[in-house]
Amino acid sequence: MKKYNVAVVGATGLVGGTFLKVLAEYDFPIKDLRLLASIKSAGKIIEYCGKEYVVEELKETSFKGIDIALFSAGGDVSKIYCPIAAASGAVVIDNSSAWRNDPTLPLVVPEVNPGDIRNKGIISNPNCSTIQAIIPLKALEDKYGLKRIVYSTYQAVSGSGMKGVNDLERTLKGEKNEFYPYEIAKTCIPEIDIFLDNGYTKEEMKMVNETRKMLHKPELPISATCIRVPVPNSHGVSIMAELEKDFDVEDVKKLFASYPGLKLVDMPKEHLYPTSLLANGNDLVYVGRIRRDLSSPNSILFYTVGDNIRKGAASNAVQIAKYIVDNEML
Repeated sequence: MKKYNVAVVGATGLVGGTFLKVLAEYDFPIKDLRLLASIKSAGKIIEYCGKEYVVEELKETSFKGIDIALFSAGGDVSKIYCPIAAASGAVVIDNSSAWRNDPTLPLVVPEVNPGDIRNKGIISNPNCSTIQAIIPLKALEDKYGLKRIVYSTYQAVSGSGMKGVNDLERTLKGEKNEFYPYEIAKTCIPEIDIFLDNGYTKEEMKMVNETRKMLHKPELPISATCIRVPVPNSHGVSIMAELEKDFDVEDVKKLFASYPGLKLVDMPKEHLYPTSLLANGNDLVYVGRIRRDLSSPNSILFYTVGDNIRKGAASNAVQIAKYIVDNEML
């Protein structure tokens, strides 16, 4: 089997560490592994598959000979170094929001739009909540057509990185919040990312714009409300989808149960439905609470939960890389 030179940018971060875990779990064919981070983290030792690697400082020369570069170091770093990595010949898969709205670059969830994957240049990973929401929506789009979407998210603190995780732990102990504007242990916070002039947050508009882009439906009516909740990991998204055609709820359940990347959990009377506890630590998107919307014809309601660090970030990026490798695109 052909092997590839892989670079992980942001290797010491929460998502960077999960990149390595997922690469190992997928037995990704790596010839040479290069771990890159800021000068603060340079020199740290990280073990991967029984071998120790020294973290190197990220530089313009870091990508010589690299085939695939996985980035999770923030938008500012990505804006500088993703083009450099791409120019050196690497396929770049970036987890930041830096390139998602660029109409010339693909934004990809492999279960949704694998045809957009390229064998060169920059590929963007979507927002974590968009990733888990769009997989069942794609299933509905293919069979019934989508007319309108309304999102309400319940996003875990790990979506804010270690600062969010630490603030939850801090406020659970009765200490003062330092990162979130309120004590996250005691409340839900309807503010994720900055507020924009239209009254929506940047996070909410990410979901709107990214969904339209990946479904290739630029005019699709979508609205979103994104809420931070006192849960350590794995986001929930409540979705209302108005469909072009009528549907049978049981047929939708069968559709979801057979769709790649989805796990149907929908026995509410037995208290079986998607939870963060189910989703933690794996790459499936759990879907349940499936029912008709009583307020709107041809509309369906359902709830999804996914591990936002794995499928919502690291695993989706690795799955893009795996698609490229499996299809011999390099």
